Amino acid sequence: MSKNLASKILECHLAVGELVPGKEIAIRIDHTLLQDATGTMAMLEFIAMGIPRVKVELAAQYIDHNLLQTDYKNADDHAFLTSAAMKFGVHLSKPGNGVSHQVHLERFGVPGKVLLGADSHTPTAAGLSMIAIGAGGLDVAMAMAGHPFYLPCPKVMGVKLVGRLPDWVSGKDVILEMLRRHTVKGGVGKIIEYYGPGVATLSATDRATIGNMGAELGATSSIFPSDERTREFLVSQGRGEVWQALAADEGASYDEYDEIDLSVLEPLIACPSSPDNVVPVREVEGAKVDQVLVGSSVNSSFRDLMTVCRILEGQRVASHLTFHINPGSRQVLENVADQGGVVTLLMAGATIHQSGCLGCIGMGQAPGTNQVSLRTFPRNFPGRSGTTDDKVYLCSPETAAAAGIFGVITDPRKLGAIKAYPAVQNPAKYLLDDSSIIFPLNDTSKVEIVTGPNIAPFPDFKPLPDTLQAQVVFKVGDNISTDTIMPAGNKVLPLRSNIPAIAEHVFEQVDVDFPARARAAGNGIIIGGENYGQGSSREHAAIAPRYLGIRAKIAKSFARIHKANLVNFGILPLVFKSPADYDLINQGDTLTLPNVRRLVSEGATEIPILSGGREIIALLDVSERQRRELLAGGTLNLVRQHGECP
Repeated sequence: MSKNLASKILECHLAVGELVPGKEIAIRIDHTLLQDATGTMAMLEFIAMGIPRVKVELAAQYIDHNLLQTDYKNADDHAFLTSAAMKFGVHLSKPGNGVSHQVHLERFGVPGKVLLGADSHTPTAAGLSMIAIGAGGLDVAMAMAGHPFYLPCPKVMGVKLVGRLPDWVSGKDVILEMLRRHTVKGGVGKIIEYYGPGVATLSATDRATIGNMGAELGATSSIFPSDERTREFLVSQGRGEVWQALAADEGASYDEYDEIDLSVLEPLIACPSSPDNVVPVREVEGAKVDQVLVGSSVNSSFRDLMTVCRILEGQRVASHLTFHINPGSRQVLENVADQGGVVTLLMAGATIHQSGCLGCIGMGQAPGTNQVSLRTFPRNFPGRSGTTDDKVYLCSPETAAAAGIFGVITDPRKLGAIKAYPAVQNPAKYLLDDSSIIFPLNDTSKVEIVTGPNIAPFPDFKPLPDTLQAQVVFKVGDNISTDTIMPAGNKVLPLRSNIPAIAEHVFEQVDVDFPARARAAGNGIIIGGENYGQGSSREHAAIAPRYLGIRAKIAKSFARIHKANLVNFGILPLVFKSPADYDLINQGDTLTLPNVRRLVSEGATEIPILSGGREIIALLDVSERQRRELLAGGTLNLVRQHGECP
């Protein structure tokens, strides 16, 4: 029977279950990825398991988010992560070496491997034909300890690519077209597999861009075949020996299909304030631009930055705007410099920052009040930039450069009147420098883990009670992101290893009184709409509410990673059986879930909720394993009870 590529890789890594969409499976993990915003808590969770050394083929810890050292907190966390990585056999990428996705692609990615990362944009590794999945930090810590990763078996959506991209259109426009068609919910429960003759026209870094923003579709992962373009990139990185050819079988079937003719795509842009609010650039031309940012989490490769350099060569950015460059890695910056790009950028009036996430995660680079910011970033959720009521657009490097020159949103095809399209290619051989990576030690017996005052012990969470009575502390609408639940930025990110401190910021963008109200309620419930918890993998959006007393969230639907994180920390993820029941519950109501512990234990899928004399039915769609975790009050409690996750 002919098989698609995603199914072949999953089958080779299958530890538990069968590849039946929607049924729980467990897969063996080859690589794990942590970054410093998620890594401090994940490393504390790993330490709590008492494992002397990681049990995966390759584990990597990146310091790429919390780079602004405005006080001791980030520096202390970096010291903790460095010492913990050295203690447990983890590769450590130092501050300034680059964004996890870009560096892993360059130095560690291997076709056919499975990567689990505590970052929702881990699927960037699709560019090297890896099944790369974003997850909560605890799930990654469990994988580091040698446990398989559990997830609902995804469907596989096959997207056939034909044709070739025209000038001034790039990989970013391909994923924006996918978002225009399928929205931020269109990939939920799916792996997006790209195939067809058009794939060969896309470089590994083009594919990485598309894989990165598959997260904005809500997809479990994305994947491309491993072909000559994959080999080309690995050879350029001095790692050609890890290449192997991988592709779907001839005539392979998919659960869903789509097709994109690359030759008819035009420059696209996502308008405020959602990645799927996509229109052709020509439809919003003329809007004044105050800030342009290129790089960070996506579109920060050599090809992307050198394209901007070639467009800006001999030009000067408009005097009223600021133009920022955030390289994806030190390697990218070194190779751009080698090609003369740094001088070009400086002469054009651009500002070059260190390699890291920076403004993509709200760590600096916030736009001013009512200012328009064009970014090649993957997300433009409200307030994510650090500015309330921000006006952030997402676009390609070509569109960003055009706005830089003309000072307004401009279809980059108009640049053809002043210069030829650069058509930049990745180098045949990169300048390589791994001096900012600390490789694992053989003997770690003398390594001491360094902890500063900002690192607090992991809180104890109680098991699920027999009957839960709780107050509705907050009611929200559709597409609530983890940025809304647990903000990022330079004020909050440094508190990631201190749950009591970070809990004071839950929902602060929309309701500053939430923490106090949740504590006063004792036991709390949050009501949500569709796609609750979309976006980042940050498990703090589950841990911090749980610390404040939230015991259940009832929504019309959940985003995959957030739902898993809720279970990991003992919060019931309930879905309205009838979506209309959402309108029957108000903030401040007291809800009772009678005999909920028995119902969860017995495998009930329908959970009655008593509210104001009426009964509402909610659905609990979790596996038997997850039921045990909910009963215990969270995964770590279960691990402590059994010595391992049963």
